[in-house]
Amino acid sequence: MLVRDVLESKGRRILTIDCEATVSEAIAKLVQNNIGSLPVVDENGHLIGIFSERDVLRLIHNRGEGFGRLRVCDVMTRDPVTCHLDDDVDEVMGKMSERRIAKVPVTAGQELVGIVSVGDVVKALHDKLHTENQQLMSYIHGSI
Repeated sequence: MLVRDVLESKGRRILTIDCEATVSEAIAKLVQNNIGSLPVVDENGHLIGIFSERDVLRLIHNRGEGFGRLRVCDVMTRDPVTCHLDDDVDEVMGKMSERRIAKVPVTAGQELVGIVSVGDVVKALHDKLHTENQQLMSYIHGSI
């Protein structure tokens, strides 16, 4: 199964944030959309980083008060792990597990085309196994 298959089943809606946004704006967007991370894009829509709940926790721990006025580009995770549409989902899961990350931006060249989460991958694999199981059961019961 390829990353493109996961995106086709979940959709390609991407919420992003601008590098110049404040941390408070980014946190509000995370909360309002019930998500755990935001790809950070430049004025051309190219991925330049990712801002996540983990970044928020680091800020609270390291900087205390006033962190909400900082710019996202000053605190985001730079050079995030990415994947491509034609990458194998098993390989992407390996990256996620190895790096202990829950979301991976999907790029085509420099363009951000989607984001896949652990939940998206688990759902896609579950659906695939369910379908295969149903087909096998039909075959077994049909041939008796």
